[in-house]
Amino acid sequence: MRLSEIMTAGVVTAMPETSALDVARLMRDNRVGSIVVVDSAGSPLAMVTDRDLALRVFAEGVSPDSPVIDHASRPLVSGEPETELDEAAALMVQHRVRRLAVVAGDKLAGIVTLDDIAVRSGNLELAQKMTQDVIQGALPQFYFHERG
Repeated sequence: MRLSEIMTAGVVTAMPETSALDVARLMRDNRVGSIVVVDSAGSPLAMVTDRDLALRVFAEGVSPDSPVIDHASRPLVSGEPETELDEAAALMVQHRVRRLAVVAGDKLAGIVTLDDIAVRSGNLELAQKMTQDVIQGALPQFYFHERG
C-alpha cells in the first residue's frame, strides 16, 4: 500500500509569518492537530502541532503573536505519494513523529497520520506498534520509569 492510497489530501496550511494564535485558531476551526507551514509558492517548510504550540509558545509565555515558523518542528519529515506504507512507518518511527507530510516534487500533496494508518490500512497491529515506538523514543523517561 502506498501513501497516496491513505493520505488526506486537504491539508490545512499557514504561511511562516502567521501568528501562533492564528494557527491555534486554524487548528480549532478545522478540527486538526497540525498545520503545515508553506512558503508563498506552496512548498512545505515545516509542521506545527498542537503540542508544539502548547509547549513552545503558551506554556513558555511566548507572545501568541510570534510567527509560527519560530515554533514549528523542523526539518519537515516527509514521504512521497509513491512511498510504501512500511517505508513511511519506518520514517515516522525513526523521526519519532505521528504525522508525515506527503510531498510531490516541491508541493504538498497530503498528510498521513498514525490514525490514518490504523483506519485506512486496516492494520491495527502496525499502528499500535508504531505508536508505542514513537512514544517510547520521544518520552523514554516516562515510558521506562520505575513503577512502584
